[in-house]
Amino acid sequence: MRVAAPLALIALVTLLLCGCGGSGDGITSSDTATFDGTKLIQEKWEHSSECDRLAGASRWGCSIGSYRCQAVVVDRGWSVSCARPGDSVAFIVPR
Repeated sequence: MRVAAPLALIALVTLLLCGCGGSGDGITSSDTATFDGTKLIQEKWEHSSECDRLAGASRWGCSIGSYRCQAVVVDRGWSVSCARPGDSVAFIVPR
């Protein structure tokens, strides 16, 4: 029993460090296709009237194709996160 607890802790740490994969946000990825996809979603978000910020709102959301996007006001502008099953992108829209 004394060996089981340390082994369980080692297994948990190993899973946390190695087993979860990436966030798929496209910004830090070396996959240029994913990065280009982030830029495309950002451009569509910026030009969609559905995604316009409502007066006085600090948070809002909209859909871009199959992505569901949520935006929040931050000190640098708007932080936007968009996701669909199996994929997500995030970007900042400067003020």
